[in-house]
Parts: sequence; C-alpha cells; structure tokens
Amino acid sequence: MAVRLGDDAPNFTATTTDGEIDFYDWKGDSWAVLFSHPKDFTPVCTTELGTVARLKPEFDKRNVKVIGLSVDPVDSHGEWAKDIEETQGTAVNFPLIADPERTVADLYDMIQPNASDTNTVRSVFVIGADNKVKLSLTYPASTGRNFDEILRVIDSLQLTANHKVATPADWKQGEDVIIVPAVSDEEAKERFGEFTTIKPYLRTVPQPK
Repeated sequence: MAVRLGDDAPNFTATTTDGEIDFYDWKGDSWAVLFSHPKDFTPVCTTELGTVARLKPEFDKRNVKVIGLSVDPVDSHGEWAKDIEETQGTAVNFPLIADPERTVADLYDMIQPNASDTNTVRSVFVIGADNKVKLSLTYPASTGRNFDEILRVIDSLQLTANHKVATPADWKQGEDVIIVPAVSDEEAKERFGEFTTIKPYLRTVPQPK
C-alpha cells in the first residue's frame, strides 16, 4: 500500500548511526523529514547529505528533525560519513538509518515496481507533529534534491496548518498569502483586517504572524 498524504506515517524501529530508535519516540512532537538513498558512496546523495547537514540549523528553527535512510549497514554509513565531511565540508549531524532488509523502504513504498536493485529508493517524506504525512516526493537518481524547496514547503505547511490561508506559486516566507475560499469576506475581515480582492475567489493578505 502506498503512503498517501494525510495518512499516518508508519512507525518503525531501526538501527541508525545514533543507535536503535523507535521512529515515533525519536520524533516526539516535532515535525520530521525522512529522506532515502539507494546506497552509500553514491555521488549525488553525498552532496545531498552534506547540504542537509549545512541546513540543519534551518530545520531546527522550524522544529523539524531530519533523518536519512540507506539500505547499507551502519558501519558503511560511518565510512561514508567520513567522505561526506571531507568532500562537502560539513560533518553529518543527523542519524542515518541502516535498512539492509529494506524494511523501512517497503513500509514507505520507496522501492518502485519494475525497477531493479534499489536505484529508485530516493524519496522524501515530510511528517507533521501529528504524525501525518504532509508531503511526499520521489526523485530520479540523476537529479539532486532541492532542500531549500523542502524548507519552503515546510514553511507553507506550518503556516497553513495554523491559519485559514494558502500560499501562491513561488511563495516565500514573509510574502502575501491567499485567503482560502471557505472563509467569507466578513470572517476574513475579522481574522485578517484589510485584504485585497483580485477576484471573488482570489483574495490576498499579508502573511499572518
């Protein structure tokens, strides 16, 4: 069964570079990003892990924990981490799951049908504080993931979880947002004060604090 948006993120126990974890216990009431890799010592993933390590303070600011996954064992992860620090200039500062039996990969439907080996195990899941899946992405092996975009989406998800707004195309933190159609003009005035009506269905307002 595919893991769909709004589903409960499957819980699991796994061995990681930080020891044995229960995913829900490790995550607690934080948000989480779970992102997977086909195997250790792959070039694109090496750059991705270095990027996430550099961006970890940004995830921390948003109360988001990050955790990686590869089908290789923990001792291999440890050796790979040395290469990542050497080539990317940043030590890996978050846990990496060892998934040699593909238990977690299968649980999250990360391995695509009709694909050989594990070359399609390159997924991203953003999981909310309520343990629901908020975003899922699957990338081809040839294309590195854009973690600035993942942070942008998390900003939108966290904002829209607390206010009756949506974010427009290419929105960034601090820019105007859209009032959702279910909110009447009267309610919008109570909630947001002044707003701009472009069309009856398209009303914008400064980002709520």
